[in-house]
Amino acid sequence: MSVSLCASVSANAQTTLKVSHFLPPSHFIHDTFIEPWTKEVEECAGGEVKFQIFPGGSAFGNVAKQLDQVKAGVVDIAHGLSGVPRGRLPRTNIIDMPFLVKSSDSATRALWDLYQQGYIADDFKGLKVLALHAHNAGLIHTRDKRIDDLSQLQGLRIRFPSVTTKSMLESYGASAIGMPPTQVYENLSKGAIDGTVFPWDAVGAFKLDEVLKYHLDAKAYTTSFFYVMNERKYNMLPEKVRGCIDTYSGQALIDQLGGWWNDADKPGYEAAVERGNEIIDVSDEQRQRWREQLEPVVNSTLESLKADGVEDPQGLYDAAQKAVANYE
Repeated sequence: MSVSLCASVSANAQTTLKVSHFLPPSHFIHDTFIEPWTKEVEECAGGEVKFQIFPGGSAFGNVAKQLDQVKAGVVDIAHGLSGVPRGRLPRTNIIDMPFLVKSSDSATRALWDLYQQGYIADDFKGLKVLALHAHNAGLIHTRDKRIDDLSQLQGLRIRFPSVTTKSMLESYGASAIGMPPTQVYENLSKGAIDGTVFPWDAVGAFKLDEVLKYHLDAKAYTTSFFYVMNERKYNMLPEKVRGCIDTYSGQALIDQLGGWWNDADKPGYEAAVERGNEIIDVSDEQRQRWREQLEPVVNSTLESLKADGVEDPQGLYDAAQKAVANYE
């Protein structure tokens, strides 16, 4: 067999997989998580597979399309927000409940436990789940008004990231404003909004320390993410490639994601400290009081999950609380 023919056979044997996500290439999800992950799998598979990554801003980078794209096989692997579009992964969104978690690590490990135990597996039919995770618990950031109690949100215009946090803010009398993260800086600088709800990494990524003065470290909420593969595509892959994907996914990723989020949060926190912004700490006792006050919001959310097809929302919430408690 000629050298050129051998090369042709080798090229034909290689599988190319498309990976999409909605974040910029500068975000750690791209350069610390997904890009190194693809290189590890490629190296493990000895050239039998390669990856094309499509980040935010690319043809496959729309946050609202990640789930549909991977289910349809338009892309082979996708990283997206569990709550976008709303109602598509209702069981997974249980981790977004207010004051449920403090850290990315505990939320991520709890989510993985819930998946492995079958509580949220129905959300991912037709998908090979590579990882589930959540960011560190978010803060309430304000421009001009210092707040140390959620009752002081009354009348403030606060940008919200999810339906659950919207309900939380409105229950305390705030006007919850929806807008993309990229528009928050401008709206804060113009005074169109009074504050926002974000983890620290967004403060650094969008330079929000420049237009904020106060940061209530309420650890009020988290938002969950999925990293999944089209199951049919996974099953079609050579055994060696499947083995490499398995080796570098699941628990191997779960063990790292919390630390990656901690590293991502540092620039935002340090920028706020350096600028002299005030960071208001919150005790566990105060968080528990707020959590009790928000029971009507929790109950309403659990009722809405029934409409989304979740058979036992209360049982799911109880399991989530138990899973989180195992790690906090």
